[in-house]
Amino acid sequence: PYYVDINQDLFLEAYLHSSDPNLVLFADTCVASPTPNNFTSVIYDIIRNGCARDSTYATYYSPYRHVVRFKFNAFQFIHNNPLVYLQCELVVCRAYDYSSRCYQGCIATSKKEASS
Repeated sequence: PYYVDINQDLFLEAYLHSSDPNLVLFADTCVASPTPNNFTSVIYDIIRNGCARDSTYATYYSPYRHVVRFKFNAFQFIHNNPLVYLQCELVVCRAYDYSSRCYQGCIATSKKEASS
């Protein structure tokens, strides 16, 4: 466990351990949950499809393609649950493959409106 205070900045770094220098790492989705084994029913989106969903989320420059850095403010789920679990989906792509997911950035999905 990593202990932080509510609203404290939480800095994260993901690192791809590979000897191939032509790989790029991209943080596609990161969600938080009050339970360690269920990331579907009660979740909070921090990043979804490369788009920031939390207003405190920010990315940081990395001089390396195989490292992603970001931060968000620590929070707590309701009902005084003191633990928050984080799960991230990272994508690995070939460097300079501009059609790959790593270079597409935020993919906004629109919900279709229901008509009567």
